[in-house]
Amino acid sequence: MNQPEDSATSRFRHLTAYMRERPVTGPEGHSYIGNTPRGTATHPGLPINVRVLEHIDRTVAEVVQYTRENNPAAEPVPENIQDVYRWCVENTVHAPEAEQQRRETLEYKHQLEHAVAAGDVAVIRPHRCPECRTFGLMWDSLKQRIACTNRKCVDQDGLSTTVEFARLAHLYVTARKNIRQVRAT
Repeated sequence: MNQPEDSATSRFRHLTAYMRERPVTGPEGHSYIGNTPRGTATHPGLPINVRVLEHIDRTVAEVVQYTRENNPAAEPVPENIQDVYRWCVENTVHAPEAEQQRRETLEYKHQLEHAVAAGDVAVIRPHRCPECRTFGLMWDSLKQRIACTNRKCVDQDGLSTTVEFARLAHLYVTARKNIRQVRAT
C-alpha cells in the first residue's frame, strides 16, 4: 500500500529522523530542570529529547490499543515501530466503517502531533476553528496547545478558545468523508 506524501507514517518517520539528527546538547530537552544545586553527574545526559521519545511511545501505544480492540487476533506488533500504521491498517481492514473512520481520525491526529513535535507548527493554520469557523488557529508553543486567535472567539471566562488535536482530526476526517460521499452521488 503506497502511503501519501503527507501522512501519519511519513510524519512519524520525519519525527524519528528529527530526533536522531538534533540530539539534546543542553538541559532544555530533558524532563528535569531545576535551579537547586545538585551533585555532579557521573553519567552524561541522554542525547535525545525525552519529550519526543515519550510522544513516540504514547502514539505507538495508542495505535496498538486501537488495533487490539478491533482485532484481538492481530499479528504481532512490527519490530520497526515506523511500520505500526501499516500494521494497523492491515489488521483492521475488515473493521466496521465507523471503526475505520476512527482509525483515520487517530492517524490524522498523530500526523498533526508528529508535525508539531518536529517543529512544523504550520500544519495547524489550514484548519478552521470549530467554534467560530475562521482560519485563526495557531499553535501556542508556550502553553503547548492549539488556540484560536479570533478575539471574539473566547470561552465563558473570556480566554481564547482552545482545540484538542483529536477534535481537529475528527472534524477534518468527517469533512473529507462527506466530500467523498457528495462526489460519489
